[in-house]
Amino acid sequence: MTGGLNDEQRRRYARHIVLPDIGEDGQIKLLGSSVLCIGAGGLGSPVIQYLAAAGVGTLGIADDDIVDFSNLQRQVIHAGNLDLLKVESAAEFVRKLNTDVTVKTYEDRITPDNIMDIITDYDMVVDASDNFATRYLMNDACVLAGKPLAHGSIFQFEGQVMTILPHEGPCYRCLFEKAPPPEMTRTCQEAGVIGVLPGVIGVIQATEVIKYLIGIGELLAGRMIYYDALKMTFDEISIKKNPNCPLCGEDPRITFIESNKY
Repeated sequence: MTGGLNDEQRRRYARHIVLPDIGEDGQIKLLGSSVLCIGAGGLGSPVIQYLAAAGVGTLGIADDDIVDFSNLQRQVIHAGNLDLLKVESAAEFVRKLNTDVTVKTYEDRITPDNIMDIITDYDMVVDASDNFATRYLMNDACVLAGKPLAHGSIFQFEGQVMTILPHEGPCYRCLFEKAPPPEMTRTCQEAGVIGVLPGVIGVIQATEVIKYLIGIGELLAGRMIYYDALKMTFDEISIKKNPNCPLCGEDPRITFIESNKY
């Protein structure tokens, strides 16, 4: 974005502008930024909602799923859009909420063959996926491309968030080197998830994105927030860069995205 804010934008973003850490300059940075959210479901819903409301200028949304009746218990941006592609439903929501935001949609599944091309034009990527294969693919692609990544995941009553800054701090593989075998994992569809949980985790992810784009505060780089909704506790886990990490360690073994590895 070039130039300053217009009168309508000053009214819309007034509560940001009066914050000393954001101000008009910070809001201009948001309007000139671009973020890709991979996943438009439980986590993607609050991420998309609040980044659009905050005035992130370009919002990419990637998801190949359609809106199902069972989604509406937690994926609140899709109300009234049953059987519509989630990217179309999400884009419709964003356009109604904030005309300052340009929406780009990707209705194909994110794969090793397309991820590097898709992430290249974005300032930051958000992991709002629901499976380990995509999670590791995003981590690897973002580290290799030097793109910051806001990771979030949920399961039943628990969630976790961390921010990955390539070559500055640990990546997801520094903490969990390999994905568990499929037979050892259950999806939210199989195990269930309380509807409000993605709202909590997704909002934290969106907060991290906004802080990074403006350049304020302390990010969850080298730290993971673990949230337990039943106990209503937030625990912080310190994560160190693993020198033996196969992706970002001293002698990396993952140097490009291989189609048959995810």
